[in-house]
Amino acid sequence: MIRFIHLADVHLGFAPDRGFPWSGEREEEIWETFRRVIASISKNPVDCLFIAGDLFHRQPLLRELKEVNYLFSTIPDTRIFLMAGNHDYIRRDSFYRGFPWEPNVVFYQEEKPLTVKAAGLDVYVTGLSYQHQEIREPLYDALTPVEEDGFHVLLAHGGDEKHIPMNRKALAASGFDYIALGHIHKPEAVLRDKMIYPGDLEPLERNDMGERGYVEGRFENGRVKTRFVPFACRSYQKLVLTVREDSTQFSLEEMMKMDIMKRGGRNIYKVILQGTRAPETLLFPEKLMALGNVVEVLDETRPSYDLEALLRRYGGTLVGEYIAHFLEKDRTLVEEKALYYGIQALLENGFPTGK
Repeated sequence: MIRFIHLADVHLGFAPDRGFPWSGEREEEIWETFRRVIASISKNPVDCLFIAGDLFHRQPLLRELKEVNYLFSTIPDTRIFLMAGNHDYIRRDSFYRGFPWEPNVVFYQEEKPLTVKAAGLDVYVTGLSYQHQEIREPLYDALTPVEEDGFHVLLAHGGDEKHIPMNRKALAASGFDYIALGHIHKPEAVLRDKMIYPGDLEPLERNDMGERGYVEGRFENGRVKTRFVPFACRSYQKLVLTVREDSTQFSLEEMMKMDIMKRGGRNIYKVILQGTRAPETLLFPEKLMALGNVVEVLDETRPSYDLEALLRRYGGTLVGEYIAHFLEKDRTLVEEKALYYGIQALLENGFPTGK
């Protein structure tokens, strides 16, 4: 049996959420989570660690490569297969070039496929590294495993037009036992137990909703079994607050604090206000930003106007014409907001109701 861990898109050196108070902490958290992965392997060794590109967010510094190499030295019985992705691609002056990796590390230097046999194991890993930020050729589509008995793995980073486009059907039929993918930050099993994007190890931007981690798997009797392991120290979450006609700014703040307490104060929230509020109620979304790790507040509420009643009351006036204009169409969210903000402005600012 061969046990392995597959991760990708660690992006060491990146500081998510720049401009927010917690951004500096997050840069170190990315390093710490990677260290925790290595520490977990040290306690519970696996045969192979596959890192499918973008270990770094940009060109690695020499001291950073030495730090990573030291971590790899603490798991000497694990064979590590590492490639450079489009973010940490191998430039001419890259410290990746000629770096003296630990004996248990295979680093793919070239931008052409190479198959390497794991020391002491019947494991054959095919991979390459980016030497350019963009590669538009489908370098993986025609690859097939070498004709040897064992566990055959393809280490592949890309999948869009600018970063090694992939024909997923061709890859699925290529003959590799497992295809360790990278580049797409959302976890996705393209083909169950066979072709998987583990996603980023820590969430890197506000749209990276949900759990993040790595893939753990085993190859036994010619079959692969995998499972996703959540491992990030925090997550981005969508927090929907329902506003009612009796809601106030204070009640909304209390509701939000309670929800954050239940979900976890370390998590990072995109707050969405929905529902119907009293027309005279003013909400201050910016105040909600101070109640936790909040990257965005979207106000999708609308005042509780009875449009038909207003149309009857103000028929033949500027207000009535304004309402009628919007009622005659299927409104987008933006038009819906324009309708209610416009009504509120006309009524509250004393616009004449006659023509």
